[in-house]
Amino acid sequence: MPSLTCRGSVAPHVARAVVASVLAFAPWWPLAAFAEGAPDASPPAAAASASAVTVPPAAHDMSAHDHRHDPASTESPTPPGKDVLSMRSEFGPYPMTRNGSGTSWLPDATPMNGVHFARGDWQLMAQGFVNAIYDRQTGPRGDEKVFAESWAMLMANRPLGPGTIGLRGMISLDPTMGKSGYPLLGQTGETADGTTPLVDRQHPHDFFMELATSYSVQLGDSSAAFAYFGLPGEPALGPSAFMHRFSAMRNPEAPLTHHWLDSTHIVFGVATLGVSRGPVQLEGSWFNGREPDPYRWNIETRKFDSWSTRLSYNPVPELSLQVSYGDLASPEQLEPQTRVGRTTASIIYQRRLGADNWATTFAYGQNRKSGPEKNVTEPAWLLESTYVLGDTHTFFGRAEQLRNSELFGHGDPLHGQEFRVRKLALGYIYDFARSGPVKWGIGGLVGFVDLPAQLDPAYGSRPRSYTLFLQGRL
Repeated sequence: MPSLTCRGSVAPHVARAVVASVLAFAPWWPLAAFAEGAPDASPPAAAASASAVTVPPAAHDMSAHDHRHDPASTESPTPPGKDVLSMRSEFGPYPMTRNGSGTSWLPDATPMNGVHFARGDWQLMAQGFVNAIYDRQTGPRGDEKVFAESWAMLMANRPLGPGTIGLRGMISLDPTMGKSGYPLLGQTGETADGTTPLVDRQHPHDFFMELATSYSVQLGDSSAAFAYFGLPGEPALGPSAFMHRFSAMRNPEAPLTHHWLDSTHIVFGVATLGVSRGPVQLEGSWFNGREPDPYRWNIETRKFDSWSTRLSYNPVPELSLQVSYGDLASPEQLEPQTRVGRTTASIIYQRRLGADNWATTFAYGQNRKSGPEKNVTEPAWLLESTYVLGDTHTFFGRAEQLRNSELFGHGDPLHGQEFRVRKLALGYIYDFARSGPVKWGIGGLVGFVDLPAQLDPAYGSRPRSYTLFLQGRL
């Protein structure tokens, strides 16, 4: 298989990473100033609505588990008479902290960092993240690269008629890292040029990650029905995408199990209908199942050909569970006749311990691929955890295992053979500064990849990954 690498002088990549890091947060500085100047109160009519609230004009760490300001936190206390935790989801009568990516659920106790504010009947939230990264993967198939990854998101909702309308926009400057993405041993999925599959590399995300609208109607004190439309958007399949899970969002590496669990978080065309009652939500989606093409700056269009369904359950504020199934008609551009039946199940646990936060996710995914080129069933599992100690230290780790038949291309004697891949990654971040609404940290990660001895000539006997990064987040 041709190797897609980025060897050579790192100077251009350093410059590109720095520029992308600055640009990633530049749009949010005027927004932060706008939020700080927002009026203190919404009109009485909005205050009476189940969806409209009055929120403090500053950034807060939201946790549905505790409505009081934590004396140990360095955040400013909520002004008297203002309760940011009363912000409701645009999908139903439950707290916004339950919102994950797309229409997925997180535990109610999940902190929701960002800038939260209100303008009239509108309640708004901005979130953002950027990593400037040096990445080195060892072994014969290894590579090194300096790059930046980022995303920025703005969400808004307000009462409209008998219900609530929601708007979401999410973008990323990942295309600046180049079509071949970044080195990640054991990773497969998508293509850099339309002809060669990406192997041992993580693809960049598209510039447009989500442009979606939703409308929900409350059916009772604890029930609601909603519709969600996105171009791009996310269907009801899998757990909340890794960059939105508290257990994963500070880890700069994508999971190897991404294409078993949450790779459909960007699809170019999706319609979802769902109902919720108390702690239970049932959804169904119809969507374009093709993964994004190598042109990362555009919006693609293609007929809807796939479907999925998901059942979510939040029995207590600290837990969120889901099971889902999706029938993906033609997800891979390079194997258009291959169909994938994807089954997923996950448990997300979120716990606040004084000024600390701890989140853990266990997820299982299975891809059943059928078509003229292959008929295989490949399982995978993931266990990841993040512990944030006070306002300064973050410890995170991820263990995962999968079976993968895409590590070797056409013409290689090992093409089409299925191999077990395991990885353990451990990391740490030290938050050292705050500038306006942005908090900065510096961190490192080391990963240990375990492959069958049969693959030693291709990967080496003990391949490793080493990552250093500067991280900024709203």
